[in-house]
Amino acid sequence: MRNQISLWILIFTVLLVDIYIFQAIKTAVQPFSPRMKTGVYILYWMVTVLVFLTIMIMPHMHPDNWMQGFHIYWIAGIIGLIFSKLVTVIFLLIDDIRRLIQWGGEKLYGQFSSGEPVQTAGISRSVFMSWLGLAIGGSLMSAFMYGFTNRYRYQLRKVKLQFPNLPEAFRGLKMIQISDIHSGSFSDKKAVEHGVKMILEQNADIILFTGDLVNDEAVEMKSYRQIFGRLQAPMGVFSILGNHDYGDYKHWANPEEKKQNLERLKQLQSEMGWRLLMNEHVVLEKEGQQIALLGIENWGAKANFPKYGKLDEAFAGTEKYPFKILMSHDPSHWDAQIRPEYGDIDLTLSGHTHGFQFGVEIPGFKWSPVQYVYKQWAGLYEEGRQKLYVNRGFGFLGYPGRVGILPEITVIELA
Repeated sequence: MRNQISLWILIFTVLLVDIYIFQAIKTAVQPFSPRMKTGVYILYWMVTVLVFLTIMIMPHMHPDNWMQGFHIYWIAGIIGLIFSKLVTVIFLLIDDIRRLIQWGGEKLYGQFSSGEPVQTAGISRSVFMSWLGLAIGGSLMSAFMYGFTNRYRYQLRKVKLQFPNLPEAFRGLKMIQISDIHSGSFSDKKAVEHGVKMILEQNADIILFTGDLVNDEAVEMKSYRQIFGRLQAPMGVFSILGNHDYGDYKHWANPEEKKQNLERLKQLQSEMGWRLLMNEHVVLEKEGQQIALLGIENWGAKANFPKYGKLDEAFAGTEKYPFKILMSHDPSHWDAQIRPEYGDIDLTLSGHTHGFQFGVEIPGFKWSPVQYVYKQWAGLYEEGRQKLYVNRGFGFLGYPGRVGILPEITVIELA
């Protein structure tokens, strides 16, 4: 019942947005011929009807009933269209507020003055803002469509990190970090194979995966287990669980089915040769010197994510090691617990945010809507002697693309 109410609220909201934008379209096409106007109106409402039909049937859709991958792109396109319309509404509201203020001023001014109103020439501000809003919304939608081509455009990001307390034998150690594979979203095995090949070409000493192997179910790895099983490194491949790995976002027939899914996911990682760290640590040794690698289950301080991680258990016994690396999927963990309570964890590696798969990154500047939720959301962060690196994700979720924030393979050199 609650879901039906939410659905109708969503439909009503989208309808209001569409009616509001339609008024702007009518303003923008005033110079058009009657025939062209009619064509624009028909096209607009045809697309709107398709959006409504998608919203209505979305709760009843199952991917098995669709062509492979098609449902993902269709739904993502609809989401992108709705998002673009919402941005368009912002510009239209600005103009309406301006006109409301102007109308109020004219009413007030009219009480104290007489004579004919002053006529102005040139394009109406309302027409201009209508076109501006529609242009920006259309550009945003185009960006979403272009982002489809970037979902497998893996970027190598090389980072050199200096630590004064790092044992001499580990200086020059090359680590690969990948995160957020989300295998259930993939539809191009060759592209994924290319990404794995890029990782192997780096000849790293160790490979670290920081969670979210799947979207919900272990079966999503069926077609990709062999591909990711090729990942090897002299010091091993280590992994942790992310929030999606527990199956918390899927309706299961019973708790036992959910539990079995998680156990199968753990088994898969073992079959691929990965060492899954579950609130524990391992000791890495090189030339007689040692450092500690800690890995915990998901622990998030945002959006009521379950706190499966037990850092106290992973940390116990590491006090004697001069250098510690922690793998923790959610970067909100860093400020919430790691820094305040575990000041001698030198480097934390996280993922989770995907950089929102949307934003702007140019030398010296980066922006994404996700930064208003996560203080640390992509790249390197430092506080005192502690460092955090947030990987932008290897895969994608929901929207099958990336705009400005590309999938990442991080190459970290310790110095």
